Amino acid sequence: NDFFRLWLAQVVSALGDWIGFFAIVAIATRIGGNGSGVAIGVVMTARILPGFFLAPVAGVLLDRWDRKRVMIACDIGRGLTLAVLPFITTIPQLVVASFVLEVLTLMWSPAKEAEVPNLVPEGHLATANSLSLAAAYGTFPVAAAIFAGLAKVAGGLADNDSLAFLPLTQESLAVAFDVVTFFLSALLISTMALSGSSRRSGQRRPIDFAQTFHELKEGWRFIVVNPRVRAVMVGLGTGLIGGGMLVPLGPLFTSEVLGGGTAGFGLVLFALGMGVALGVVVVSVFQARLPKPRAFTVAVLVAGGSLLLGASMSSLAPALVLVAVLGAAAGCAYVLGFTILQENVSDHIRGRTFTALYTVVRLCLLIAFAVGPFLSGVLGGLSGRLVGGELSLGELTISVPGVRLTLWLAAVIIIVAGVLAGLVLADRENGEQDSLQQ
Repeated sequence: NDFFRLWLAQVVSALGDWIGFFAIVAIATRIGGNGSGVAIGVVMTARILPGFFLAPVAGVLLDRWDRKRVMIACDIGRGLTLAVLPFITTIPQLVVASFVLEVLTLMWSPAKEAEVPNLVPEGHLATANSLSLAAAYGTFPVAAAIFAGLAKVAGGLADNDSLAFLPLTQESLAVAFDVVTFFLSALLISTMALSGSSRRSGQRRPIDFAQTFHELKEGWRFIVVNPRVRAVMVGLGTGLIGGGMLVPLGPLFTSEVLGGGTAGFGLVLFALGMGVALGVVVVSVFQARLPKPRAFTVAVLVAGGSLLLGASMSSLAPALVLVAVLGAAAGCAYVLGFTILQENVSDHIRGRTFTALYTVVRLCLLIAFAVGPFLSGVLGGLSGRLVGGELSLGELTISVPGVRLTLWLAAVIIIVAGVLAGLVLADRENGEQDSLQQ
C-alpha cells in the first residue's frame, strides 16, 4: 500500500517534471529569440551541473535525514519555484530557477530509490523498478500531449474577454498544472509510513561537516572497492552517453541521413519510448527467472549493438526498428542495474550510492549533450577531407557524415563498457558460486 502511494507520487511528480521541462524550453526559446539554441543549451546545462557538486553531499545528508520529510519538502519547493517561472524575463533568472529545481530533484529521486527496498520484498524489486521506470519515462508522452493541449486551451481562454486580465498562455497554464502536480505528490507522500525514515527519526544529530566529508569518502570507497556496484554504474553511465546523444544529434541524423525531417525525429522518439516500455514489460514478466548480472550485461551489449546498426541505416523504417531495440535493451539494463544495486547495498549507505549513480548519470548526459554536437562537427570535417564524406566497400558506398561517425563512436563505447562490466560481474558471480561450494 505504501509502495503504491510512493509510486503514484512518482507518477504525479514525473508528470510535473516533464511538463516543467517543456515549459522551461518554451520560455528559453521565447526569451532567447534568435539565440534560442544557445539559451536552451545554457538552461539545460544548469539542470545537469548541480549533480557534480551537490549529489555526493546530498547522499550523505539523505542517509542522516528523514527521507519522507526530504521528499515532501522537495516537492513543495519545486512547486513554489515553478510558480515563479511566468514572471521570469531573462535567461540568467531562468538558469537560477532551473538550478534550484535540479537541486531539489537531486534530493527527491535518490530518497525515493533508497526507500523502495524498505517497502518491497527483495524478490519483487525488479518489478518495483520496472514500475518506477514506467512512471519516470512513461509519463513523457502524456506530458507532451498535455502541454500541446494546453496551447489550445490557452487559445480558447484568450477569446474570453472576462479573463483578459489573466496571463493565460500555454506556458502559464503548464506552470499552474505543474505546481498542482508537485503539491499533490507532497500530499501523497505525507500519508505514507516509511520504515527507513521512522527508524532514523530517533537518531538525528547535528551536521558535522568533517564527519560528512568522512562519510562521503566512505560512500565512494564502497563504490570503488565493490566490483558489482562499480560495474553496474559504468554500464548504466556509458549506456546513457549513446542514448543521450540521440537528443542533440537525432534531428540532424533523421533529416540528413534518414531523410525523415522533423516528423522522422518524432517517430524516432516514439520508437525509443515504445522500446523502453517493452523492455520494462519483459523484465517484469521474466524477472524471477533472469540471472540479473548476466542479463544486465546482455542488455548493455544489445543497446550498443543496436545503436551501431541503427546509425548505419540510410532509411527510416529499419532505423526505427533498431531504435526500438535500443530502447528495449536500455529499459532492461536500467531496471536490472537498479535492482542489482538495491540488492547489494545496505540501507545505511544506500543514499550515498544512489546519489553517486545520479552523478555518473549527469556526467554522461553532459558529455552526450555537450561533446556530441562538437564531435559531430569535428568528425564531419575530417571525413570530408580524408574520404570525401563517404566510404566504398566494393560496390557498396556508404556516406559517413559527422553525425553517423559520432553515433558509431558512442555505440563502440557502450559495447566496450558492456564487455568490461560483464567480465567483472561474471568473475564476481563465479567467486560467489565457489564460496558456496566450499
